[in-house]
Amino acid sequence: MTPMASKQHDAVMAAIPGGNVDHNDPIAVVREKMHAIHPNSASPGTIVDPIDLDGVEAKWIYTPENADSDRVVLHVHGGAFVSTVIDHYLSYGEILSRKIGCKVVCFQWTWADEAPYPAAMNDTVTAFRALVAQGIDPSRIAFAGDSCGGGIALAAMCALRDSSGPLPACLVGLTPWLDAEQTGDAAMQSRGRDPFVSADWIRARFKDYAGPDGDLRDPGISPFHAKLAGLPPMYLSVGGIDTTADDSTRLAERASREGASVIVDATAEMVHGYIGLGDAFPEATQAMERIGLFIRQQIP
Repeated sequence: MTPMASKQHDAVMAAIPGGNVDHNDPIAVVREKMHAIHPNSASPGTIVDPIDLDGVEAKWIYTPENADSDRVVLHVHGGAFVSTVIDHYLSYGEILSRKIGCKVVCFQWTWADEAPYPAAMNDTVTAFRALVAQGIDPSRIAFAGDSCGGGIALAAMCALRDSSGPLPACLVGLTPWLDAEQTGDAAMQSRGRDPFVSADWIRARFKDYAGPDGDLRDPGISPFHAKLAGLPPMYLSVGGIDTTADDSTRLAERASREGASVIVDATAEMVHGYIGLGDAFPEATQAMERIGLFIRQQIP
């Protein structure tokens, strides 16, 4: 028997307006819709300080009790490759800081219509290397990527591995986009159930990211196809009715054959991006607490 979602979850879902997902929308409309459903503030007292990461705009975000923490989460935010800015993720950064016990660095990757792949991936690599150059121990840094940012983060970690340079301690994917072609069963079966994404819409956004000459099977674009051996431990958190859920479960199956460590945490009846809704309902709170436990195990 499938567990039922909480009443708090159902109330939040009922309040979400329809019409968010249309794969025929031009980028300007996608951006308008995405910005309308993302918050742009943190709680009073949350510290938000700008930082330059070798030309990549970024901000420190952390709660006062974590001001002295040397545990750092580099947050690769979502936005469907074409939208949202750091300030849309201040509350997300606050939640990560509070639940994990860390400082968060959220940076602005390049929108795909400004420069397609590999620009956003390169921004991530640059941001990580800049933190290390500024004296932060790479073994004290975790990657956290939500939605499209999860795929960008994984591709960047593969690029860092291939360059034989320092790697982060671990990666957390928060309902990550990994398969540009959306070939999993969840993508085929979730039509209409997920208010935030659809398989057709995700494919359209990956095409934006790839650019006119891009290959959707390029592992830098679609890290579902990447080699996973030699990567740090990964934790992928997905929703049970998340259109992208099978991206993570299939990646984990292959990772075990390649000697990589991937944990998949799937919460029944949850939609894409539910973790970012913070403490609005218990399923999101509990998922973030499990993420915090994983990161603290990797970065004591």
